[in-house]
Amino acid sequence: MLSQSIIEWACLTKQQQIDALLRPAMKDSVILRDTVTKILSRVRENKDAAVFEYTKQFDGAELSELRLDPAIIEQAESKIKAKVKIAIDKAYANIKIFHEAQIPQDIQIETTPGVLCEQKHAALEKVGLYIPGGSAPLPSTVLMLGVSAQVAGCELPILCTPPSPQGTIAPEICYAAKLCGIKHIYLCGGAQAIAAMAFGTESIPKVDKIFGPGNSFVTEAKQQVSQVVSGAAIDMPAGPSEVLVIADANANAGFVAADLLSQAEHGADSQAVLVSNDRTLIVKVQQQIGLQLAQLSRHDIATKAVDNSRYILTDSIEECVLVSNAYAPEHLIVQTDHARDLLATLKHAGSIFIGAYSPESAGDYASGTNHVLPTYGYARNYSSLGLLDFMRRYTVQELSREGLENIGDAIMDLADAEGLDAHRNAVKIRLTGLDLPSTSLAQSENVTVKDDSVVNSAVNEAENNTNNSHNETDGHVYIYTPAGK
Repeated sequence: MLSQSIIEWACLTKQQQIDALLRPAMKDSVILRDTVTKILSRVRENKDAAVFEYTKQFDGAELSELRLDPAIIEQAESKIKAKVKIAIDKAYANIKIFHEAQIPQDIQIETTPGVLCEQKHAALEKVGLYIPGGSAPLPSTVLMLGVSAQVAGCELPILCTPPSPQGTIAPEICYAAKLCGIKHIYLCGGAQAIAAMAFGTESIPKVDKIFGPGNSFVTEAKQQVSQVVSGAAIDMPAGPSEVLVIADANANAGFVAADLLSQAEHGADSQAVLVSNDRTLIVKVQQQIGLQLAQLSRHDIATKAVDNSRYILTDSIEECVLVSNAYAPEHLIVQTDHARDLLATLKHAGSIFIGAYSPESAGDYASGTNHVLPTYGYARNYSSLGLLDFMRRYTVQELSREGLENIGDAIMDLADAEGLDAHRNAVKIRLTGLDLPSTSLAQSENVTVKDDSVVNSAVNEAENNTNNSHNETDGHVYIYTPAGK
């Protein structure tokens, strides 16, 4: 790791620059896609049986029930350390404060006299929360997803997380779930859990939308189910964790190394990238990584991720910004002089950490922002997770006759321009009526709308004409519309 080369950005061709920013996890996409497709198909067809089978195969757990006993959730508080409980409580409070501040306000506005438009919001009813397991339990992710669902008011939040070989999950996950009001926890992970939530099984209800990060298999599964008509919506393509650090000569090399390693210990496929305009700083960071790495309990996992790390030397901080925007990192840490001044030019990142005392760990746990973020470069067109992701917005419009008269010509002219006669007629019938020949009232082929006086006269004439069984008057059928309506 100490001998890992420094990439001199200015010396690369355009194609070499693109290659330097590729995520390794993207390279086996065909094999990955085919494997996930098979898992989704089997779960969709065989439901619980397939989930049990894959849980045994991938997690080594042979289960008799997929749902975790609710009593275990209730007992979790007594099984965690006091300081961990305090930490979870603090994180829960801050996350809730930040997400409550995101509660949207409904809009009601009269765009034109007589035309009332509204935008309203409603919580999603059933949401599936995916919590990665494997190398480390993540109660923090439970909070990030669970608090959002709780504040939004989702009726049925369910949680899926892979069990240990003994068929258990960490009590910290259960306690965090309890805080968030989650009562349904299912012992399954990976692509099979995504399939179960998307399609439903005998035990696991089908949800409207799936949330949560995961490895490349989880990300691929989420993308695939979101493209199936009977599947589920997803939050974003959230895959292996990644960080990019922009640092200048005055950055603290130890701080930078610690930030890179905090991503590396997530998993072997995590990405850590340092971009700097100072070669000396890069060398110091590499040395610090070697020293700090040796002390980590997850040394082996972090080492594998560090092997995929990159150190990019640029000619200027401005060029560092260009590299970052091209990479579009999940986490972006800026440790430079006047770091906040760069915010206006940093266009693509899931979450940005400004200054020497803003470690990425703060956002991961307790600052209050959400740590579920777009990866794989999707920060270019996806946002960080927020409260609105657990809601849907919809519009309402109410027009009086005056309102329709005020915009009627515009509607009809646009409908004519687009060749949509029925759109035009839906307005015209309300304002001036449609004058079309008719053969019978039962067929209702031809309709004219008149106001009260015209209709009353027509009705009186029809009543006096005993030979007209269809109440026809002048060859037209009249539909009554009260004047002024």
